[in-house]
Amino acid sequence: MTVTVRSFAKINLGLHIGAARADGFHELLTVYQTIGLHDVIHVSVGRGSGIEIQCADPRVPRDESNTCFRIVEKAMHALRGRGRVIIKIEKRLPVQGGLGGASANAVATLLGLERALRKSLSAAERLRIAAEVGSDLPLFLVGGTVLGVGRGEQVYPLPDWPAIACVVVTPEVGVSTPKAFAEWDRLWDGRGLKPGPLVGLDAALKGRSSTASIHPRAKLTRLDSSDRMNGLGRGLSAWLSEPYSSAPSKFLARGGRAENPLLWLVRAGIENDFERVVFPEYPELCEGKSALLSAGAKYASLSGSGSTLYGLFASRAAAVRAAVRLRKQGWAAQATSTLPRRTYWKRVVG
Repeated sequence: MTVTVRSFAKINLGLHIGAARADGFHELLTVYQTIGLHDVIHVSVGRGSGIEIQCADPRVPRDESNTCFRIVEKAMHALRGRGRVIIKIEKRLPVQGGLGGASANAVATLLGLERALRKSLSAAERLRIAAEVGSDLPLFLVGGTVLGVGRGEQVYPLPDWPAIACVVVTPEVGVSTPKAFAEWDRLWDGRGLKPGPLVGLDAALKGRSSTASIHPRAKLTRLDSSDRMNGLGRGLSAWLSEPYSSAPSKFLARGGRAENPLLWLVRAGIENDFERVVFPEYPELCEGKSALLSAGAKYASLSGSGSTLYGLFASRAAAVRAAVRLRKQGWAAQATSTLPRRTYWKRVVG
């Protein structure tokens, strides 16, 4: 039996980089958001042994360096599964694009493998295996709007909201995440402003599993001199503490709430730190962000370390018009929308 699973992308609503850790990773604070663009993964288990990856895109590795390969190795052991696993990847998302494509592929493969074997892992075991394979993987086991801390692998579901229209621009450049981190370290070392470690998060999230809801009054703070990280912490605290109403009149009456809580969040001044090192290296990405804003985006940002850029729009019609305009200007642009958690899970397997 072949199982087909959709592998949805993510964007980052703000990404703040903290200190490098002893294990070589960096402390991160970000809000992930799943969106409607996706790859398609086909998983089958037959006679024999081993793992085979099939993909028409030559940039996708077919050996153990592929996240799908690595997650199958771990899952087959945990499930005590037997047989030859064949994974066919229909690639629609950009490679090295900052949309979490490879991570989403791996999680989709895991879900497909369970169905193909007719065996299931516990939620905790899935999260453990996903986190071992890569930092971005656990978010795709939650979906919707997700707070990511640690190196990004500690995930906490945030309240779900209606979908919001967005436009995704995918320039024809690939950005290496390790190189972007290295440039970040070089930049901050040179300025003598090396970010310190995040603190306070453990207290805010103490006693909660990675799939638990965050208490609406949780405080996200740190105790060093970085105004950037403190600012994001305060913004998240205020955002989580304020009850959500879908009535636009109440948003306007408060004088600052936007058409959707996601827009309110990003308008609070949250930024992607990678823009500071990626934009100077790839000026066309800065131009892409400016093009999104000129096309009517309420907010635009690099996703992850790039190269993908996205813009959030007030309506689906506005996003479609913007995508048409950007394509006429030579940009590879697609109109889509964010995926709330419930919608995400309805569409993953279908």
